[in-house]
Amino acid sequence: MFAPVGRWFAERVPIGGQQLLELTNEPVPNHLKRWWWCLGGTPAYLFVVQILTGILLAFYYEPAPQTAYDSVRYITEEASFGWFLRGLHKWAATLMVAAVVLHQMRVYFTGAYRKPREINWMIGMCLLVCTLLVGFTGYSLVYEQLSFWGATVGANIADNVPVLGPFAKRMLLAGDVYNDRTLSRFFILHAAILPVAMLVLIGLHLTLIRLQGVTEFQFADEDRTKPRFFNFFPDHLLSELTIGLVLMIVLSVLATVLPASMGPRADPFTTPEVIKPEWFFYVAFRWLKLFSGTFAVLSMGLIVFLMFLWPFIDARMRKHRPSEASVWIGIVATLTIIALTVWEAAVAH
Repeated sequence: MFAPVGRWFAERVPIGGQQLLELTNEPVPNHLKRWWWCLGGTPAYLFVVQILTGILLAFYYEPAPQTAYDSVRYITEEASFGWFLRGLHKWAATLMVAAVVLHQMRVYFTGAYRKPREINWMIGMCLLVCTLLVGFTGYSLVYEQLSFWGATVGANIADNVPVLGPFAKRMLLAGDVYNDRTLSRFFILHAAILPVAMLVLIGLHLTLIRLQGVTEFQFADEDRTKPRFFNFFPDHLLSELTIGLVLMIVLSVLATVLPASMGPRADPFTTPEVIKPEWFFYVAFRWLKLFSGTFAVLSMGLIVFLMFLWPFIDARMRKHRPSEASVWIGIVATLTIIALTVWEAAVAH
């Protein structure tokens, strides 16, 4: 029964099963059997969840100041399983930010950004920035009091950047101030431009991994007599599917136990006493409170710029003085980020 169908496809797609297996079955280093060493698959899975739930939410969402809040309220309180889909979308975004940050940290502390993988490190940094921007624009779409003023503050922060700042603010708000076109601008960024950019970056990221291979690590407790690699299919694929199943269970529990809620409707004429960003912007918010606006923005921009160029900075440091100075710099930076985040989280909001 299926033989004619198989012959029809074989004539038009001249790739046999064995050829396909050889094409996709790249040997995978043994250290990737440990979940925390292959964190790249976790944000990729969460990104797929984001896209699927985002499409379903977009059927009901109306990106305009007069309708946005009520459409989100309808999703949360009236649409069938709308509260659950919104909860999945929210928690997948939260875990995705955490997973991308942890993945970049793992790459940094293991030196996996070094030659010849400098370009892939910079692509990973672009993905991190896009992930944060997706979180920022998504937070702003609800049109709650805090999200409205958070978007306003974010645009004003961009305005402090010399030369390009005013232009960036106008592009973000679709004008000099928050207006009737701002939400549609955020929606296009959140639902179209940023996801497409991330898909392109992920494609480039995976292509380079496929061409260069995965950085191989060996540990002292490994049995050196056993093979150093295992097959991607079915071994590694089954591991990734298991991780995906666990993540789906975790997301379902979080969406049920801690569902996405609704704050007060945005009021452009009443500034809240305290403006609270999403947790992944706590460090930036605390930094802005510690220093003046222009210096804080420029210093944060410089830090991000140095992170993009870190493979080359590290290569120069190792050339003049071979050491693991990058590890100590990373430890100090990580502890600083944690301290600033906890400090901001501890402040009453």
